[in-house]
Amino acid sequence: MPVDILVGTQWGDEGKGKLIDVLTRDVDMVVRFQGGNNAGHTVEIGSERYVLHLVPSGIFRKGVRCVIGNGLVVDPVALTEEMKGIAEKGFDVSAIELSNRAQLIFEYHKRADVLNEAGAGSKKIGTTKRGIGPAYADKMHRCGIRAIDLTAPERLEPQFRTEAAKYNKLFSEHGIAQLDIDAEWERVKEAAAYLAPRVCDTVYSINAALKAGKKVLCEGAQGALLDIDHGTYPFVTSSNTTSGGACTGAGIAPQHVRDCWGVIKAYTTRVGEGPFPTELFDEAGEQLRQVGREFGATTGRPRRCGWFDAVAAHYACMVDGVNKLAVTKLDVLDGFEKIAVCVAYEIDGRITKEFPASIAELQAVKPVLEWLPGWQCETSGATCWNDLPENARNYLKRMAELVDSSIAVVSVGPRRDQTFTI
Repeated sequence: MPVDILVGTQWGDEGKGKLIDVLTRDVDMVVRFQGGNNAGHTVEIGSERYVLHLVPSGIFRKGVRCVIGNGLVVDPVALTEEMKGIAEKGFDVSAIELSNRAQLIFEYHKRADVLNEAGAGSKKIGTTKRGIGPAYADKMHRCGIRAIDLTAPERLEPQFRTEAAKYNKLFSEHGIAQLDIDAEWERVKEAAAYLAPRVCDTVYSINAALKAGKKVLCEGAQGALLDIDHGTYPFVTSSNTTSGGACTGAGIAPQHVRDCWGVIKAYTTRVGEGPFPTELFDEAGEQLRQVGREFGATTGRPRRCGWFDAVAAHYACMVDGVNKLAVTKLDVLDGFEKIAVCVAYEIDGRITKEFPASIAELQAVKPVLEWLPGWQCETSGATCWNDLPENARNYLKRMAELVDSSIAVVSVGPRRDQTFTI
């Protein structure tokens, strides 16, 4: 069976967790392929709200295998805590597989993350301080520790102690508290004992599932505009968040890929530093934040909010090869009399529809806005396309036209049942 990929097409927080949960009604396996516990995928089931950081969002569907792929950086202590919390709420975590090739995050990575941000001054990225960047850096420097070593504590311990001592030297040079290596090793050892039975070669298990005709869905984290290569560098995450990252981050050959789902919010948000052409600093921006509950699932930080940026979204959909759009949070726009869409950028008097690579240019952008009439009625009860008011349908059609893709799913609220296909 072919593989489908679901990715975010903005700066993250598009509602990927909910859409993965909805789509898993028809899949056998969900695979996370990049990032770490800097992700915060939210799923609302009835009155319960769940936030997942490392565990794939298919965990709430009975019989769905959930794979943490080789492209992730995994905090073993955080993953253990997350899995135990899910189990305590009555869900079966036995279907979780952890790639033996995934890189590990330890406490020293998190402290290094804080140190790096503190020393960046005006160039700080606004990271989650979960150690993601330093762990990926160790991977590139070929000194990282992989999940396979969780199965052999006698091999893991000397590696951990050696790397922790190197980081302690760095911390000492910068006058910050050193890691208690003995105490931290005890935490790591406990997590290793819990996770070891879940560690396996997921490249083989994923490809075996494909050969057996199983449906596989790859779950991206963050968004295309945070991609290390294609995002607003340096204000990006440390992994490939675009659809191309699914092949390397899961061990899947490109010919298996069928559809790319792009999750796109009906407006635009961003967490952390970096350029944001359509950002609003007025009552409209605050209305989007409050009505949309735009506060980070991982950090709790208020998200920056703005009108839908079609230039940025078109670029993301192009890079991802999106052929199916899932539009989320349409209901957040219900109260607006007029709604703006950014259809082009003005840069030094020049009009362009291309998303610039230069951060200096992107920071100087003046958005060219097109105003559309609002619908000023509730959409949260809509269960099909025809239930939406005409102006809402026209708004969605304009979004699809501007990003050169077709809308397949619309979400009008946080719950499972507030999502319908077209």
